[in-house]
Amino acid sequence: MAKVKPVKVKTAAELAEVLGLTPADGVEIEFSVELNDKIIDIVKHQSLTHAEVAKLTGVGRTKVTAIMNRNLHEISIKTLIRVLGGLGYKVTPKVSKAS
Repeated sequence: MAKVKPVKVKTAAELAEVLGLTPADGVEIEFSVELNDKIIDIVKHQSLTHAEVAKLTGVGRTKVTAIMNRNLHEISIKTLIRVLGGLGYKVTPKVSKAS
């Protein structure tokens, strides 16, 4: 088996480039991660269980667990926004020119 050289990246844009994704994919990844980080902070601060988050948000416990474990593979931005809304938060978009 060929040896794979590890690559370190610092931004979502760099990650997208290394993975052969578009810059738009990088922006989406970055936004998803920001929403995910906020959800984790809120849930920990409020000492909520995954089941409690699921009940408050209408999102299944399995998806809540995936979010809390930072496994966003099957989690849409819409779902992340729904979770934040169910926890009593509003997502306000901020648009700026990509660097």
